[in-house]
Amino acid sequence: AAAKLSPCRRRRNLRASPDHPYRSVAPGPRADCAAFGSSQAFTMDSTIGMRGDGFVLLAADANAGRSILIYKQDLDKILPISENQIMATVGPQADCSVFGEYIQKNMRLYELENQINLSTFGAANFIRGELAKALRRGPYQVNLLLGGAAKDEEASLFWMDYLGTLQKVNYGAHGYASNFVLSLLDAHWEKGLTEEQAIEVLRKCIKELETRFMIALPKWSVKVVDSEGVRVIDFN
Repeated sequence: AAAKLSPCRRRRNLRASPDHPYRSVAPGPRADCAAFGSSQAFTMDSTIGMRGDGFVLLAADANAGRSILIYKQDLDKILPISENQIMATVGPQADCSVFGEYIQKNMRLYELENQINLSTFGAANFIRGELAKALRRGPYQVNLLLGGAAKDEEASLFWMDYLGTLQKVNYGAHGYASNFVLSLLDAHWEKGLTEEQAIEVLRKCIKELETRFMIALPKWSVKVVDSEGVRVIDFN
């Protein structure tokens, strides 16, 4: 009798999705070995975020790699999705790029059709809905932090994972950084944090990663969003 193949060795039976005509999705459980949460073991991304007094700060490592290879060290993983909202993603580069651009363009389309931007809360629920809708058809392996600070709303930070889990937080992290920095954020974050204080807390977090984490993360992309827009912080 022929030996049974493991799920990772089976040929995937793909079909076109009516909701995503340019994507192929498996009708049943995904058959690739890197599915779902295991993707972090290959991409080794890290993102850190915190909410301050009228602003949100997001930081992401600039490595683009997989397994034991580093392809580049200047990748910007923090995407502006509107004038006052930014999104930091971790996961396989293909999923992060496709999903990030999909969200960015749909946010722009909503603005053009309605002559108004979605609030950060509205954007968070829209993104969460897209992750949840794709979950059983062709899930995006994307975890993300969403930050926003418009003139008519309080600065807010949202934590989301690939399962569509959504939570409003004061600080958060994804990827391997979450194993090291959450205790530091818990100890040093405080209400009314200034931008200078937030950058100092971030320095403590990155110093901890440099000391304890075996994978080198030499370059970071850091951005701040407030009521005036998005700014890049020269951190390195």
